[in-house]
Amino acid sequence: MTHPLFDRLATSRAVLRIAPHVLPRCDLFIHRLTRGRLLPSRLVLDTIVLGTTGHRSGIPRATPLAAHRAADGTWLVVGSNFGRSHHPAWSSNLLHRPHATVTAQGLSWQVRARQLTVHEKEQQRDRILLAIPFYDTYAARTGRDIRVFCLTPVTALSADRAAQA
Repeated sequence: MTHPLFDRLATSRAVLRIAPHVLPRCDLFIHRLTRGRLLPSRLVLDTIVLGTTGHRSGIPRATPLAAHRAADGTWLVVGSNFGRSHHPAWSSNLLHRPHATVTAQGLSWQVRARQLTVHEKEQQRDRILLAIPFYDTYAARTGRDIRVFCLTPVTALSADRAAQA
């Protein structure tokens, strides 16, 4: 659970103009610098690095995302895109190429992504709010149906390969 002050700050218009451009770059820089052991966003929210393949370019992409890991080993990621009007690129990549990589705390897993249905999102509401506590604010602001994905591990990778993700 996050602090109410953080919730207010994280949903302010000023932060939402800057955060999408600054936070992912900072996270990826520190993540690479520490060989996958540190993600600054983990200080506030559970965060992973999702490795996808660009559905048009075929180029590997790495995106830090808030996520919730369940006891069964699956991750839930929310395509809120900071409440912006368009879907994040990583979510389009997963729709076209559902095989991806999750890196968290120096470990990496191959995963298969599946978009949740509207009914499944209702059932998983508690997990969605654990991943993104301000989901409702983003959903009200964006005016689009926010994509939510369940990432199911297929295989585990070594810690060395995780650092490269």
